[in-house]
Amino acid sequence: VQLQASGGGLVQAGASLRLSCAASGRTLFNHGVAWFRQAPEKEREFVAAITPSARTYHADSVKGRFTISRDNAKNTVYLDMNSMKPEDTAVYYCAMDQTFRAPSRGADYYSGRTTYDYWGQGTQVTVSS
Repeated sequence: VQLQASGGGLVQAGASLRLSCAASGRTLFNHGVAWFRQAPEKEREFVAAITPSARTYHADSVKGRFTISRDNAKNTVYLDMNSMKPEDTAVYYCAMDQTFRAPSRGADYYSGRTTYDYWGQGTQVTVSS
């Protein structure tokens, strides 16, 4: 399984970006997929997740600004980021849970780093003030 994250870049505060996570070797809609981010000298943190049933979870820090979604036909998961802030600056990683159509689980499961078995290479997002 390979995950390819793309779409990062340098933007000004208040701008928008769309990140994409394309997969090969596995059909994403059968698995939980999440976005995490890691800023310099900080731990990797949960941003958003989408379950096989298309339920979504978002971290409190991005609720109302970021939206995770999925295009089954393109086997791609997106992260739409609006009203971006300098504190959103980080390397963004997409990740996939190898469990096939996991039974319904809650936010604690989908927001945990250890849930995910496959990770993309990361894409840099920089927000200037």
